[in-house]
Amino acid sequence: MKFVAFERTLQGTGASRRLRLTNKVPGIVYGAGAPAMIELDHNALYFALKKEAFHSSLLEMELAGKIQKVLLRDFQMHAWKQIVLHVDFQRVDETTRITKKVPLHFVNEENSPAVKTDKCLVAHVVTEVEIQCLAAQLPEFLTVDLGNLVKGQSLHVSDLVLGEGVKVVTHGKKNPVIAAVTVPKEEVEEAAPAPVIAAAPADNKKAKKTEKQNKK
Repeated sequence: MKFVAFERTLQGTGASRRLRLTNKVPGIVYGAGAPAMIELDHNALYFALKKEAFHSSLLEMELAGKIQKVLLRDFQMHAWKQIVLHVDFQRVDETTRITKKVPLHFVNEENSPAVKTDKCLVAHVVTEVEIQCLAAQLPEFLTVDLGNLVKGQSLHVSDLVLGEGVKVVTHGKKNPVIAAVTVPKEEVEEAAPAPVIAAAPADNKKAKKTEKQNKK
């Protein structure tokens, strides 16, 4: 994706506030050289932030007539208004090794034996994973094929198909689950044995007393 940024000369809280009043967003680009103060059109940035690729792919930033490769690293929103307050980008090149979260796209769920035959549900345990790779190898997303899932099965990080040089960061967890087949609640309830209710013991004294009264 490509976007346009402009050089920003004024700094400070007051300057940023005045900039926002003109429908612009202050930002910074750091890494691979000196940090650069920038400003962007608010509406263009706001709608770009709604796109998944803007968060997880290598971006082309046009600044002062030159194209630079950058990654979105952070952005701040107003507490209750739909207003972007600030944005941070990291300047990278193809040899920069990065750590970045990328989304998971689940496909073929409805065609899996677990769903199609056994009427089970598939829980998407996580919707994104953190990966390490060279900037040039950064995937926009990872595809998770659920087409072969069967009842009782789970998919783990080790089942992901990764590109060359791409590694998932698990933060000490051995092999996290990313998707799992679950049995519908109704089926679980039907399979459960009905509880056995024992009859209350008869009160012998009360029974004998009732019998004497009947004879009278």
